[in-house]
Amino acid sequence: MSDLRELYQEVILDHGKNPRNFGPLPEANREAHGHNPLCGDKIALHVVLDGDLVQDVKFEGAGCAISMASASLMTTILKGKTEAEARALFEQFHDLLTSNEEASLDQLEALDKLAVFSGVRDYPLRVKCATLGWHTLNAALDETGETVVTE
Repeated sequence: MSDLRELYQEVILDHGKNPRNFGPLPEANREAHGHNPLCGDKIALHVVLDGDLVQDVKFEGAGCAISMASASLMTTILKGKTEAEARALFEQFHDLLTSNEEASLDQLEALDKLAVFSGVRDYPLRVKCATLGWHTLNAALDETGETVVTE
């Protein structure tokens, strides 16, 4: 199990230091901002939604390795998903981090690369870091216009 944790940590550090899909997206038609005051994480999420299909998604911001890695992995997984699939992934990811029960193999497989965050639930303050991008995604899809704050 320690080998698996080491692999997970490597993936998180890689995406935290070299985030994918990082930068502006001028053609975005959905945007939202998020802030985690406990850690100082800030994110701006840009989405190109074509009908109900996430055609492209990028983010900008700064924060801890967990928040940046989570946003990076989220953006890579969301491209090509429907809005309903994106929302379902949020629910599955959120459950992984907040459930009192260990995730099943099926749950981990359904989350694919996002399973690297399974250990975050052992650190409750870090759950907010890992879910900031996802809550910001929901705000972008809902077009609330409000900054998401995780407190």
